[in-house]
Amino acid sequence: MSQDELVDIVDEKGNFIKVVSKQQAHEKGLLHKTVISQLVDSNGRWLLIKPSKGRQDEGQYVSPMGGHVSAGETDVQALKREMNEELGLRGDFKYELIGKTIFNRFVIGRQENHFFIMYKSYSNKEPILSHEAESCKYFTEEELKRELKENPELFGDAFHFVAKKFHPFLYE
Repeated sequence: MSQDELVDIVDEKGNFIKVVSKQQAHEKGLLHKTVISQLVDSNGRWLLIKPSKGRQDEGQYVSPMGGHVSAGETDVQALKREMNEELGLRGDFKYELIGKTIFNRFVIGRQENHFFIMYKSYSNKEPILSHEAESCKYFTEEELKRELKENPELFGDAFHFVAKKFHPFLYE
């Protein structure tokens, strides 16, 4: 999605307000929808990616899929589009809605006021990373718990935020 593409501005409950460009949404800190998905394989391993240079949380592990919901697009349409664009998955995954929350931060020179729509997706297909990721790694839940405790700096702020909100057992 380029900065000129349109996004729906929403209220704190996710209700539509108006349409603006993604650039305007970031410049003005307007709340807009973003789908996020954690990918888990049949062995229970979580796939995490390291974003490419110049992207938010670069060099740190984050959920493998995150992207803006385009104006007029449903959340599920955005999930499927982004899973294809970022991981090469085309309908060959199952998913479940985990929850929704607001994540507002200033990062890489812009205000990102996102209404996160969090999914957990399941697939054994080998991911095909887009230009947005430099690498990926699978973690068991025990490895994630250990690394989050012993080496929290390995993970980006966005991952800590969604993990604490939707997967608090990882911090026990």
